[in-house]
Amino acid sequence: MNADGLRELRKRQTRQTISDLATRLFIERGFERVTIAEVAAAAGVAKMTVTNHFPRKEDLVLDVYRELVDGPARTVSARPPGQSALAALRESYLDGLARRDALLGFSGPEFARMLDESPILLARLREMHEDRERALAEVLAEETRDPGVTPRAVAAQLTAAHRVLFDEVLRRTLAGEEHDRIAAAVTDSARTVFALLAPSLSTYPPAP
Repeated sequence: MNADGLRELRKRQTRQTISDLATRLFIERGFERVTIAEVAAAAGVAKMTVTNHFPRKEDLVLDVYRELVDGPARTVSARPPGQSALAALRESYLDGLARRDALLGFSGPEFARMLDESPILLARLREMHEDRERALAEVLAEETRDPGVTPRAVAAQLTAAHRVLFDEVLRRTLAGEEHDRIAAAVTDSARTVFALLAPSLSTYPPAP
């Protein structure tokens, strides 16, 4: 590994260490009660190092912003010819359920409780869902060459399905259900939710 690669690896390791330690502190004491300075002290780094990696305190917990926001847009962009956006997202979602993907809401009960008890984290999560909707709308608008309202309306419906299912995973986690039981129940829910969208979106838009 060259020097640039080693620096990048160390940067990623530092970022992960800070995020892991911060999350542990937030779970123990509550998100609002822990300061950035305390996170920095626990990680053995300067406060500026923390803020350089995580400009917003919420991102110390929700550090998968890019993956969550870009996920549906990437799935739709990469789908095979002839497949609708709905079919691609349904298939991707069910695959994620099989993996118990954290991006679908799978976490431990302590983490779920921390999210649920923090208005700041819940607000940030809503922002992430909204950003995901915009990212998907941009892909649909570009693909269909439609600058109008239709791509935005379709993106809103498709990402709303993901949001409802995310909330269901979170609700069941807070209730103490095991991941396997949650996945089984949410698989049925996901099939129902996506089927509700099928009459209007099953052919929108076919891949070129």
